[in-house]
Amino acid sequence: QRELIQEQEAKAEISEQRVNETGCWFEDLELKMMLAFASFLCVSMVMASPFPDYGPLSQNMVNFINKLNTTWQAGHNFQNVPLSYVKRLCGTFLNGPKLPLRSQKLTALNLPVNFDSREQWPNCPTIKEIRDQGSCGSCWAFGAVEAMSDRICIHSKGKVNVEISAEDLLSCCKFECGNGCNGGYPSGAWEFWTEDGLVSGGLYHSNVGCRPYSIPPCEHHVNGSRPKCTGEIETPKCSKRCEAGYTPEYRSDKHYGLNSYGVSSDVTEIMTEIYKNGPVEAALIVYADFLHYKSGVYQHVAGESMGGHAIKILGWGVENGTPYWLVANSWNTDWGNNGFFKILRGSNECGIESEIVAGIPRDM
Repeated sequence: QRELIQEQEAKAEISEQRVNETGCWFEDLELKMMLAFASFLCVSMVMASPFPDYGPLSQNMVNFINKLNTTWQAGHNFQNVPLSYVKRLCGTFLNGPKLPLRSQKLTALNLPVNFDSREQWPNCPTIKEIRDQGSCGSCWAFGAVEAMSDRICIHSKGKVNVEISAEDLLSCCKFECGNGCNGGYPSGAWEFWTEDGLVSGGLYHSNVGCRPYSIPPCEHHVNGSRPKCTGEIETPKCSKRCEAGYTPEYRSDKHYGLNSYGVSSDVTEIMTEIYKNGPVEAALIVYADFLHYKSGVYQHVAGESMGGHAIKILGWGVENGTPYWLVANSWNTDWGNNGFFKILRGSNECGIESEIVAGIPRDM
């Protein structure tokens, strides 16, 4: 009985303490459990975020990134737009259906240290083009039709120059592609190309091709000339008619893929695929810091995930000792480095090497 009384007195004495060794406040009957839990909370508070909690679009975020003096430089690409709008631009569903992998003969090629599809195939102007998806989560469609357009030209040895319609893919590829402006699957886009075909179509108000893009560009950048970005945009309706005055008719304007496939995450295989057949579509996780990219070789240093995003990889190289992929975005030429960016190569940065898709055009 004396031992029981002593134990109770000891517990009472401990319970009167206000602060434990970690500096956390506690008072509970189950002292040992509370001590352990309090210690966990204190450590968690310190470890929860390695970066300051700056707003994703704030000047503080830009300053913080640049003070790190890493491999890239930040600046304002988005201003006076809601974060919900920016997240909507990231319209790719990651880890979706997979296409069969196509293996390359790696020993057949001596790959260069630097490679740029724009220089390799100068007679294919679409490789240089930066498109604008507007206020629609259609990046999955843009990354696809950009690479398809490039590959049609490359496969024809420069004889066929066509802009494949993002509008046709976005509006007419239904279940297998996803949900239009609310997001989609790159793999579904390439399958649709091989099975249903896609017509031609250029940028908004370009009057180029059968079905040009109908969603207007908007000014999410600083001091730009485009209209202000507004709310959500509905997916355009699937129209199987070409723009008035365009010939040939819709069905006769179709361009098809011979096959579509995935590419291994092996860096050499990705490089070989681009070197032999042209740009590929890839997907990555967009973090808040990526929104501010201006120059250099991007790698994630701060900020939360905004969502999945699809883009076009057109080459690779090394900058100041850092290997990179050369990539085209679809947020118009005011973003990044005239619409392009470089991202760390060889470490699957933001997942960019894990979901590569491509295809070979059918002969005309």
